[in-house]
Amino acid sequence: MQFLTSFQLLERINALLSSEARKRYAALGIQPVHVQVLEYLSLCNHYSDTPAALTEYLGLTKGTVSQSLQILERKGYISKTQDMHDGRVVHLQLLDAGLDILHKVQPLDIFTEAEETLLHREFRSVRHALGATLQVLQQANNSKSFGLCNTCKHFTEIDGHTHCGLTDEPLHREVIQKICREHEFR
Repeated sequence: MQFLTSFQLLERINALLSSEARKRYAALGIQPVHVQVLEYLSLCNHYSDTPAALTEYLGLTKGTVSQSLQILERKGYISKTQDMHDGRVVHLQLLDAGLDILHKVQPLDIFTEAEETLLHREFRSVRHALGATLQVLQQANNSKSFGLCNTCKHFTEIDGHTHCGLTDEPLHREVIQKICREHEFR
């Protein structure tokens, strides 16, 4: 993973965590946006517990937020109340059932395990730290690494010639810095 940029590593970590989260959310009958709403409501104060503030925070459309709020209210995860001073304002409250959902989905176990694994390691750069984080997450999740050819355990270089030990084929220079589905960490 040493040649991927920090941005690419963050994107890959995000994709892996999102995949895990979607599986967990589906088992609970909720969508990622619902968890984002519940998380926001668990963090915000009484000045910011409105649909308008939520919409602004999430950067979503009013329609998406409105539909999500209706679903969460029907499921008994949140409640809506009118503001005592301004009847046009609605306040949102996270209910115990919503808090229970948050406890079931956060933090993702594989991320917690990755943090513990990497806790005492020192890294030369953010990119190296992100690469190590991604590697630990992929191993914990039993997912394919899609790493770069030249970082794979099957990659060999003899007398300036590069070779894939898995496929028993020579590798051209432009190929060895590309990601591979068959990649395995050294």
